[in-house]
Amino acid sequence: MARILQMNFCTYSSSIQVTKILHDRVEVSSNRKSLNGFRTFCTGEDLSIKKCVPCNSNDIRPMTEQAANELIPKVPGWNLVNETDTLKLNRSWKVKSFTKGLELFQAVADVAEAEGHHPDLHLVGWNNVKIEIWTHAVGGLTENDFILAAKINGLDLQRLLRRKAAT
Repeated sequence: MARILQMNFCTYSSSIQVTKILHDRVEVSSNRKSLNGFRTFCTGEDLSIKKCVPCNSNDIRPMTEQAANELIPKVPGWNLVNETDTLKLNRSWKVKSFTKGLELFQAVADVAEAEGHHPDLHLVGWNNVKIEIWTHAVGGLTENDFILAAKINGLDLQRLLRRKAAT
């Protein structure tokens, strides 16, 4: 019986090196997409410390809704939506003003550029910001989307947002 090792690999090149070493020693749950015997996404506890990896539609596949439901608790405030069979993450904020909305976009853009993974940004009306994240190249969600959402959650946006009414 092969020894089962649970390993999380976030880069394709790392998995190639480990494949050479551990070939026939790694088993993957049948409900996960895999590449060379390794899962195509990682599920580490703190997504905000991970780095988005370049994706090529030949190297990575969109995750299943079940897999996305396992990761959604790791990005509080984000919603999992299914638009015409395409899974996406979305989140909305109310900002203090139109210019504060643009500042929020700039803060998100800085993170997105650093990660090489870019969300869809929407300013609706003068103070409603909506962000959609999904991996266009694969037509659905990948771990990169959850990493980016976690990094956006880490931004200090309070000075840009409207205060909630006291109840």
